[in-house]
Amino acid sequence: MVNRSQTVGSGVFRLDNAERGSAVVDFVLVSTLVIAVALALMQIALGLHVRTVLIDAAGEGARRAALVGGTVEEAEQRVRTLSNLALRDDYVDIVNVRRVEVDGLTLVDVEVVAPFPLIGFFGPEGTLHVHGHAVDERTLTDSHRGIP
Repeated sequence: MVNRSQTVGSGVFRLDNAERGSAVVDFVLVSTLVIAVALALMQIALGLHVRTVLIDAAGEGARRAALVGGTVEEAEQRVRTLSNLALRDDYVDIVNVRRVEVDGLTLVDVEVVAPFPLIGFFGPEGTLHVHGHAVDERTLTDSHRGIP
């Protein structure tokens, strides 16, 4: 049996020549794995942040268009402004604002389409779709006054 370590002095172990340098290789392999896992977690966090920001921007745009006197253009501008401030300029590809009828109420639906970030903020276009909704106030004020 080959003894790979020797006891020197007061219990300190010394490696044979065959074991020298293996700590460097271990460090490189383990640190590479740790860095890859850390970068993957940061990218997942960025993807969730982008999704949350776009959901909030869509909701804000829907609330803006749902106000009495609010317009589709104001809603789209609100979505683009919020996403530009929180993410990067021109990150959003498409903003669709429409009014839909649900159970006698008119709702404003804002759909935002943007790239899902795969590497940094870059990713395939049109892969992230989020929606924001708000009740159109004109429906509420008109029905309160008795106007059909």
